[in-house]
Amino acid sequence: MSNSIMVIFPYRHQGTWMFDDERVGLVQEPFVEGMPEIIDLFVQNIPNAEKGFKLLFSAKPFPNHQAKLVWDREEDEGNWYRWDEQGLEGWLCPALYHYFSKAPSELYCKAEVIEL
Repeated sequence: MSNSIMVIFPYRHQGTWMFDDERVGLVQEPFVEGMPEIIDLFVQNIPNAEKGFKLLFSAKPFPNHQAKLVWDREEDEGNWYRWDEQGLEGWLCPALYHYFSKAPSELYCKAEVIEL
């Protein structure tokens, strides 16, 4: 059984939001096609978020989640998700399958400050 809540630590590098996850072999994996705008809203109240922040995500709701992204469609081996409350959509590349065996119908997310 895998974790029900996952965590990654995105950061901005040369103007692009990306993340590393040694556990699944990802290094400087970029967020593209609408996801940077979604992340910008996630982190608008996190000081120095571009240096790194904690992003919690799950296919199931969890207390105080910040956003519910709803699966919309598959394209180019990735998946489009909508954030209806903000009128935004973003594409998640096949790296999503490192965390889920299939694209979840919903993704619940929350950005937090990294506690040192």
